[in-house]
Amino acid sequence: SMDGAPPPASPAGLSAYVAVSQLLGLTLLATTGAWLGRYRDGVAWDSPLQFNVHPLCMVLGMVFLQGDALLVYRVFRHEAKRSTKALHALLHGLALVIALVGIIAVFESHRTKGIPNMYSLHSWCGMAAFVLYLLQWLLGCGFFFLPGTSFSLRSRYKPQHVFFGIALFALSIAACLLGITEMLLFNIRDSYSHFVPEGVLANTLGVLLVAFGLVVGYVLTRDDWKRPPLAEELALSMDFKTLREHESSSGGSQ
Repeated sequence: SMDGAPPPASPAGLSAYVAVSQLLGLTLLATTGAWLGRYRDGVAWDSPLQFNVHPLCMVLGMVFLQGDALLVYRVFRHEAKRSTKALHALLHGLALVIALVGIIAVFESHRTKGIPNMYSLHSWCGMAAFVLYLLQWLLGCGFFFLPGTSFSLRSRYKPQHVFFGIALFALSIAACLLGITEMLLFNIRDSYSHFVPEGVLANTLGVLLVAFGLVVGYVLTRDDWKRPPLAEELALSMDFKTLREHESSSGGSQ
C-alpha cells in the first residue's frame, strides 16, 4: 500500500482451508494416477491405453484446475484486480485445454474399439459440463476483458458468472463420480461387490472428489472471505455511480 503499511492479513481460517483444498487436490491426482497405474496398466496415447488419458485429464482439468481457478480471488486478496483476473482466466483456459485432450482421448479410444459414444448419463453430464464451461469462459472473457464493456453491464452479468462458476464446478465433480462408477461396472462388475482393492481405491477417489468440492465450495461461499475491493476499485465504482446519477438527473442527455 501507499503508506508502506503491510497488507492486511488473510481472515482467520482462510489459509488453513485453502491449504486443505490443495492437499486434497494433490491427493486426488495421486489417487487417480495410482488407480490407472496399478489396476488399469497406465496411460498412453497411441495404444489401447488411450482411454486412460480421459479420467486423468478430467480430474486434472475439470476438477483440480477449475477449483484452483475459482479460489484465485480468495487467495490473491490484495493484488491488483487485473492480474488476479488474468490468472483466473488463464487457469480456466488451461483446464479447458486439458479437458479437451481428455475428451478427444475417449472419442478416439471408442472409435478404435468400436464402442458407441454419448449414450450414458456420465457422457451427457460430462459433455454438458464441458460445453457450458467453455461458454462461461468465453462470456467471462467478453464481459470482463473487452475494454468496450460498460461497468453497468459487467455489474449485471457478474452474479450469473459467479453462480454458474460454482454450479459448473459441482456438475464437473458429479460427472466424474458417474464416470468412476461406470468404469468400475465395465471393468470389475463381478468382483466389485467383494470390496476388491481396485473398487475401494476408486471409491476413495470419489470421496476425495466430494471432499475437495465441499472445501472449495465452503471457501467460495463464505461472505467474510470474499475479496475486499481495493481503494482504486472503490474509487472507480464511485466515479461510475456519480456519473450514472448525473446522467439520470440530466435526463440521460449527452
